[in-house]
Amino acid sequence: MSEKLLKKILIANRGEIAVRVIRTAREMGIATVAVYSEADRNALHVRLADEAYALGGNTSAESYLNTEAILDAITKSGADGVHPGYGFFSENTDFARAITERGVAFIGPPPSAIDVMGDKVSSRIAAQAANVPMVPGTTEFLKDHHDIVAFGAQFGYPLVIKAAFGGGGRGMKVVRSADEAESQLASAQREAKSAFGRDEAYIERYLTWPRHIEMQIIGDQHGNVVWVGERDCSAQRRHQKLIEESPAPKFSQELREAMGEASVKLAKAVGYFNAGTVEFIYEDGAFFFLEMNTRLQVEHPVTEMITGIDLVEWMIRVASGEPLPMTQDEVNEARRGHSIEVRLNAENPSGGKFMPSPGPITEFVRPDGFGVRVDAGYEPGDAISQYYDNLIGKLVVWGKDRPTAIARMLRALKETKISGVHTTIDADIAILSHPDFAAATHSTKWVEDTLDLSALVSTTGTAMEPAEDGRVRRDLDVEVNGKRFKVAAWVPDTGPVMSAAGAGGAAAKPKRAAAAHGGAAGSGSGSVTVPMQGTIVKILVAVGDTVEAGAAVVVLEAMKMENHISAEKSGVVAEIKVKPGDTVGAGDVVVVIE
Repeated sequence: MSEKLLKKILIANRGEIAVRVIRTAREMGIATVAVYSEADRNALHVRLADEAYALGGNTSAESYLNTEAILDAITKSGADGVHPGYGFFSENTDFARAITERGVAFIGPPPSAIDVMGDKVSSRIAAQAANVPMVPGTTEFLKDHHDIVAFGAQFGYPLVIKAAFGGGGRGMKVVRSADEAESQLASAQREAKSAFGRDEAYIERYLTWPRHIEMQIIGDQHGNVVWVGERDCSAQRRHQKLIEESPAPKFSQELREAMGEASVKLAKAVGYFNAGTVEFIYEDGAFFFLEMNTRLQVEHPVTEMITGIDLVEWMIRVASGEPLPMTQDEVNEARRGHSIEVRLNAENPSGGKFMPSPGPITEFVRPDGFGVRVDAGYEPGDAISQYYDNLIGKLVVWGKDRPTAIARMLRALKETKISGVHTTIDADIAILSHPDFAAATHSTKWVEDTLDLSALVSTTGTAMEPAEDGRVRRDLDVEVNGKRFKVAAWVPDTGPVMSAAGAGGAAAKPKRAAAAHGGAAGSGSGSVTVPMQGTIVKILVAVGDTVEAGAAVVVLEAMKMENHISAEKSGVVAEIKVKPGDTVGAGDVVVVIE
């Protein structure tokens, strides 16, 4: 190990990204330290790390956003470096500064660069100064919904509210008219506060059919910055990415170089080093600056697959003071083939609703074969908690060209089996199989506006669902006259089937889940139930109100996302059984309609 390299790294995160950093650090001969909440006491990242320290609590605010608890773990462990992963504190200037002031290396950009680029508003100002093309938007935080109405009067609708200190679609809401401004701003701020600890927001124009193209950059502390390659992240729902790929299809080398050079210019202008992503929207042959993510991105593996560069290794080397291992020309020569990443989220995509699906993972069969990679934060026996992001892991493939990569991904997805929770696998297969995706004519709005998932029923990640007599569904393989069939059988509920691989301890027997959609029970009794565990953040009706079938009655936060729970029966609200802040479980009745 180089004398310059850090000796012990604390990963201030959880799940897949914590596992990812631990593995690279171990290959480099660097000791690792995990931190964990009560809900993550037996999590995979805790099991893999050399040391682990409890943060206490379950919610993000109680644990992974608890600065003092993390600083205490740094002191106790003697870590000389901290990797923030993504989400949580990864773009928090105060946290980065608290780390560096202790003489500990922050494996990310300097706090001064996060000050400018981590705040989406000041990053727009910096981009303007660097003459990077921009979409019309505000360069000040929104004071209230009147700012949105005034901007809409000038530039028209739709608009999009964005969290100034976050990403991943959290705190991002579309405003289609002035009437929606107040409620959408309140919702965006609640999500941002929950996910990032801050609720400042700004607004910009929402383009009609854009593609989301982002540029991976990385710089060292000696003034060198390179652009590693672009990624197309246009297959999205709820402003969250489902599928990412590199290189971007139907994207000219001239545009690629222009975007890369603009990204490097912007990074150098603010003294940026370490990994970062400059995000653009692309429409009709032109690109416009969107924001900069001052951290590693979830989708970084596709860039690694086409270049052979371990970006986490580079981040650690840069934080240790080493120069970049490759020049821009060498990086350019390294790119080959095509890579696609699919996010394996614990969501039920049935009917295109993508409802959160927390619970224990009873089975996780990973695909294999040439050009296939799986980055996951869970094994069989682990549980997906309502308190955190629903990303189970990422499936990544490489192919000699895009058609090969698509075919390989479809094959790998069909080999993947996750049971105990619903997953997005069936929706991913529908996207990758669609001619629009093959032709690269999709946009960020394509999944929600064009792709028809109304008939989709989740099968690959089927959660246990109760029958009226207390039985649960089990998916079985049977043989009839020597031929193998897959069938669903309804058997007595004996609890989840656990794999011996669940070394982290068996998950508790799950509550029987309600139907995976917001609304009343199928009996039509008027009892509105919630489909998953979560926290009530807002009541939308009052006793005595008349509601129509399909109208939202409460807002439930689960897995950092707000979900509107709707009535399936028209009538008058007779009883409200919850209040904001209450924690509810799957199947709990929240409102009674007569």
